[in-house]
Amino acid sequence: MQSSTFRLAFLVVLISVLLSLRDPSKGEPQNHAIHGISPPKLDHQPSLEYDFYRNSCPKAESIVRSSMAQIFAAHSDTPPALLRLLFHDCFIQGCDASILLDDSNESTNRSAEKLAIPNQTLKGFDKVEKIKEELEKACPGVVSCADILVLATRDGIVLAGGPFYPVFTGRRDSNQSYFQEAMDDIPKPDGGHSIGKISCEFIQGRLFNFSGTGQPDPSIASDFLDEMRRNCQDSGNSSNGTASPPMVSRAMSELTLGMTYYQGLSSSVSSGSAFDTHYYQSLLQGRGLLFSDQQLMAEEKTERLVRAYASDDGSTFQIDFARSMMKMSSLSVLTGSQGQVRLNCSKMVSS
Repeated sequence: MQSSTFRLAFLVVLISVLLSLRDPSKGEPQNHAIHGISPPKLDHQPSLEYDFYRNSCPKAESIVRSSMAQIFAAHSDTPPALLRLLFHDCFIQGCDASILLDDSNESTNRSAEKLAIPNQTLKGFDKVEKIKEELEKACPGVVSCADILVLATRDGIVLAGGPFYPVFTGRRDSNQSYFQEAMDDIPKPDGGHSIGKISCEFIQGRLFNFSGTGQPDPSIASDFLDEMRRNCQDSGNSSNGTASPPMVSRAMSELTLGMTYYQGLSSSVSSGSAFDTHYYQSLLQGRGLLFSDQQLMAEEKTERLVRAYASDDGSTFQIDFARSMMKMSSLSVLTGSQGQVRLNCSKMVSS
């Protein structure tokens, strides 16, 4: 549980920061009560509304909520998986469930979005499909996969100890997927989005040969460097720890080198609570796990956010996170007659 909650803590700060950077006015943490959060302005998306399915499928949100509770009881790592899945969906052509498709509208010139390299470690597809099956029993062809992903992610966050925030519904599903856009616009697995099961492959360069210098990353605290080196020995030259680590295949990245990265280190940087301040306090101490973690302290704007989030009981971050999730889940949605409502989240409805 500790490793999954730490991964969730990293992803939620990443989303919050990225969305705040999209809007210069959001540079400072927002100082408002969560229960007083106002919905984002949706003038360009008039069809999104609260409780969109109140007439067509009145129990839709309760079905999602109860299904997520059952899933979470058996798989406590589901919330970070769904959050990452939603992030990858919304940041490529909007929150339209295109990431869930197994094909690209039968085009021989395009591959499915989920096959793009940055998306190949995504998980949670089966959980979304399970919820969809329950909704199809109650209300066939009514609730979109895009709405299911947004609702399930919110409910998973609440189950993991995060804040509740209102979700506006009425999204429609995309009738195509965006392989090349995902290849171009989502960071590769050695960057800040690689937050699934991370092995030592992704940090050996930082520990032993940062930027080709033959030295470790100088931003790593010395005690943390020693700790990481004990868990992730240099496979290129374990005797002196200075050689550049060899390239490791994707299959190898799923293996552990001594122990899985987060399993070995999360206890030293997180209290185990997904939404507490330990993540930010760790960054202040130079104990960011990935280079992209510690880079949040490299710029004044993001450093200011980290210090603000580390300074209280987590309420400031929860408020900003709730606002960011509401904003992200409304990005470039399809509504009205746009797109379609799939019967199976991995397959488009034939015209």
